[in-house]
Amino acid sequence: VQLVESGGGLVQPGGSLRLSCVASGFTFSSYDMSWYRQAPGKERELVATIPSVGGSTKYADSVKGRFTISRDNTKNTVYLQMNSLKPEDTAVYVCNVRRLGLAYWGQGTQVTVSS
Repeated sequence: VQLVESGGGLVQPGGSLRLSCVASGFTFSSYDMSWYRQAPGKERELVATIPSVGGSTKYADSVKGRFTISRDNTKNTVYLQMNSLKPEDTAVYVCNVRRLGLAYWGQGTQVTVSS
């Protein structure tokens, strides 16, 4: 299993970014996918989850209405569209899949929101 994130960077408050996570090594369309984030000195936080098929996406209260998770099963890719970014969104964002009782993580992509 391999998860490779991209799309992070430095953005001003109120700005937008779209993160991507390309997956390989498993049947992507069969698994729920999640984005987590971890800020310095804080615990890892579940940001959003998208089911494999049907169902509803789920979001942390802190990002509801601002972030949107989506997936393209033809490209084995999950996205996180982040709008109205705030300084408190600054963190390393990491892609996650749970498969056969194990959790797999990408290397993460840094998002910094600052003026």
